[in-house]
Amino acid sequence: MQKVSKDKVVYTMSKANEPVLYADSGSQIVFETEDALHGQIKSAETGFEGLDWSRVNPATGPVYINGAEPGDILSIKIEKIDIADSGVVVCGEGMGTLGHILKGPAMKIMPIENGMAKFSDKISLPINKMVGVIGVAPKDGEISCGVPDYHGGNMDCKEIREGATVLLPVNIPGALLAMGDLHAVMADGEIGVSGLEVEGAVTVTVDVVKGKCLPLPMITNDYHVMTLASHEDLDIAVEIATANMMEYLTKEKGLTPHDATMLISLAGDVRICQVVDPKKTARVELPRMLLS
Repeated sequence: MQKVSKDKVVYTMSKANEPVLYADSGSQIVFETEDALHGQIKSAETGFEGLDWSRVNPATGPVYINGAEPGDILSIKIEKIDIADSGVVVCGEGMGTLGHILKGPAMKIMPIENGMAKFSDKISLPINKMVGVIGVAPKDGEISCGVPDYHGGNMDCKEIREGATVLLPVNIPGALLAMGDLHAVMADGEIGVSGLEVEGAVTVTVDVVKGKCLPLPMITNDYHVMTLASHEDLDIAVEIATANMMEYLTKEKGLTPHDATMLISLAGDVRICQVVDPKKTARVELPRMLLS
């Protein structure tokens, strides 16, 4: 098993990034990760004024996947997510969907024990470990690790958890896979601009899929097939995600466009991953049992 340490990070996804590891298709890799604030908040007394915002959303990597060529698909199976025993959640003025109401910043350091995160003396929340940032290099230019797009990135989808497989496009030779921004707890929307941000490690199995064309990004697990899309306009993100599910059903499963539309309308749930990044992310979930 190969490992990438958490000091090997990038803040943009780009073909200009130098690989820190080379791995074959079928390899298992451990990505050690910093939290989304790069470990800058050590206690509730830490002030926002001292934060270096240029160090937000680090992604560990990138890893060059041998044999991955443009037009291929990179399959990333999330085998295991290990997290620290505490995390931080923040909110504040100008941040997220309620930032116009809030005055000043606030944060909580939340202990994590026995599968629960302690919000207060009266409220504890069950953890749902997930990967916020997972992506590959775009074909051209660079994209901040804080921005989701066709390459993956900061999709903040709570379904990217243990047992899920993320499918991403290979845009350049080697793909250059990177990931980070683990959350111990996060709800759909991430409306306050923060989940329970934690450091940790993600164990994945990577495979190069050749000769297949899918509407990416996609996620699969034991229960659902999901299409995702990101756009500055949430309505357009939803339209793209649903059109991608239609494309999957027509091209991969042989449905007519009309049947695909009716099936999605009857059984496909439209969900919101996050609404606080420069591009908002939507997903469409369809039960796998309907497609077997």
